[in-house]
Amino acid sequence: MPDDLQLLDFETPIHELEQKLQEMRQLNQENPEDLSKEITALEERVEQLRASVYRNLTRWQRVQIARHPQRPYTLDHIDALTDGFVELHGDRTHSDDHAIVGGLATFKGGRYGHRDRTVMVVGHQKGRDTKERKYRRFGMPNPEGYRKAERLFKLAAKFNKPIITLLDTPGAYPGLEAEERGQAEAIARNLFEMARLPVPVVVVIIGEGASGGALGIGVGDRVLMMENAWYSVIAPESCSQILWRSWDYKEDAARALKLTAPDLVEVNIVDEIIPEPVGGAHKRPAAAFEATGQAIGAALEALSAKDPQTLLDERLARLDAIGPFATADADG
Repeated sequence: MPDDLQLLDFETPIHELEQKLQEMRQLNQENPEDLSKEITALEERVEQLRASVYRNLTRWQRVQIARHPQRPYTLDHIDALTDGFVELHGDRTHSDDHAIVGGLATFKGGRYGHRDRTVMVVGHQKGRDTKERKYRRFGMPNPEGYRKAERLFKLAAKFNKPIITLLDTPGAYPGLEAEERGQAEAIARNLFEMARLPVPVVVVIIGEGASGGALGIGVGDRVLMMENAWYSVIAPESCSQILWRSWDYKEDAARALKLTAPDLVEVNIVDEIIPEPVGGAHKRPAAAFEATGQAIGAALEALSAKDPQTLLDERLARLDAIGPFATADADG
């Protein structure tokens, strides 16, 4: 594990074993006695432990991975998956919100399984350091961010360009000024407008997908979700605070919310899970980008053959199918 990666609590046993392995390798270089058999055996133990840990992650542990500070953000995905990104700014009403970025780009073909195509890409952007986090408000948009996104969606529709949205936010910005400028209305307007866009819309949940802050750019024809992302009406800590008046029950809240990709595929909210490298997308970003690009490319390929009316009809049918339920007989 690279030294510059932040260690999550459940990764401690793996890290300790990796340190022992590194010490043994160093000893083997300094000692004339051959330790290759012992090193091989320890390497196998490390891989077995790593596979065991990541094969049995709890919902809360996936939340922690989704929040890892080295996890690829929207601009990282844009840089890896597109060429010639031209960022567009402002909502033409109030200001430019730096928590949402968007613009036109050429989606790469070749290994990403799709021919070069101009797309409109929009997503939440967090920050890596204190200065950038303040600048981006931790990826929490103001109303002008959603109105900027709406403007870009309509621009894409005007020029018949498919849309890719990348969701990664702890929620819409909860400040007083955001409410004064119509936070709820801006999100609701986006839901309405996205539902009737006449072009393909592919939504990808790449990290955190919390509440209306994520849903505000999350209505589409295909919803893809990275393996260690989460998507829910509320964050586990906030849910714990409401139900138990304490953050101490966040793990119970995460379990009850069923916010992971397999949970959401089961209730038709998510269409496809994008696999991540063992340990999360931050461990091997190139592999994560490869899988994400393949999934987006396949979705665009399937959707590009559909006429606008078919897209709209199928989008509505998809929304209607969310949350399957059964009814009991009146006599039952």
